[in-house]
Amino acid sequence: MGEVICRGIPACWINGWLAAVGATVLDSRIRLHWTDHDSLAVLSADDCDPVVALVESWPNEKFLDDLPLSAYWRNAGVIERRVKLASFRARAQSARGHPQSWTLSSTITDLCVDEKDEVAHAPFDPPGPGTIKWLHYRLLKIHQHVSKPTAERIRVSLTGEATRVQGNGLGFDQARIGSQADKTKPWVDPVVEVLAFFGLALLPMRGRGVSGLQGIQFGNARQRGWRSPDERRSMHFYWPAWRQPLDFEGIDALLDLWDPVKQTQWPIIGVRAGWRTAAFETDSPRDPTRAYGAERL
Repeated sequence: MGEVICRGIPACWINGWLAAVGATVLDSRIRLHWTDHDSLAVLSADDCDPVVALVESWPNEKFLDDLPLSAYWRNAGVIERRVKLASFRARAQSARGHPQSWTLSSTITDLCVDEKDEVAHAPFDPPGPGTIKWLHYRLLKIHQHVSKPTAERIRVSLTGEATRVQGNGLGFDQARIGSQADKTKPWVDPVVEVLAFFGLALLPMRGRGVSGLQGIQFGNARQRGWRSPDERRSMHFYWPAWRQPLDFEGIDALLDLWDPVKQTQWPIIGVRAGWRTAAFETDSPRDPTRAYGAERL
């Protein structure tokens, strides 16, 4: 069995956790578990090096252009930052049965619509300033840095030795943010960002069919894993680290079983530790920066 310990993607880093999960989505041969004490990702595969498997499965630009989340995909509505209900419905109908239809269902939902007749975005599809734009645009922009990565390029990202590039990536990694004192520009690892996007495949959006700002504000649009103590308090994403090697279907099943509140249940299903997001606090209410850190449960 091929196995690689990923010192660069610990479970306590939300982008690292999403990237590790995303590796299992990109290649069904890859399984994921976490080390005992420091909860580092361990990628494994029966008959190959998981890094080589990622090189073989790495998405090219043509593949990304054909994602149903693409702005002008097959002339079925327009999907950019602001998505009209009619555009979403046209896109959803055309994408039904497409193997990557999750790129819609994990980022936006028509089960929560505001007063402008626009659908709600997932917490992992945050707004941003200027050229950050919508999620698919961000993915294409960061993918340009790793459009044809070698095994060594992917390996150094997994081990935490890669050089970062300037940019916002997907737009929710707290590690990208530098010093607020001197307005340091953001830096990200493009391999981790691309993998993290595919980790969203296991985090679909849902809603209660409620219109208006009241519905969005108080949790009627909900992404898997996000919860709050009650509907009027802050939302947090909760995620676990587990001991047994799981493919993406196994991870999907474990996320159904895992309850972050019932910690006595964790050992029964193999969970070692858990975290929840801590939202980045800006200096000004006008600052559009969004990012998530982590608090251990």
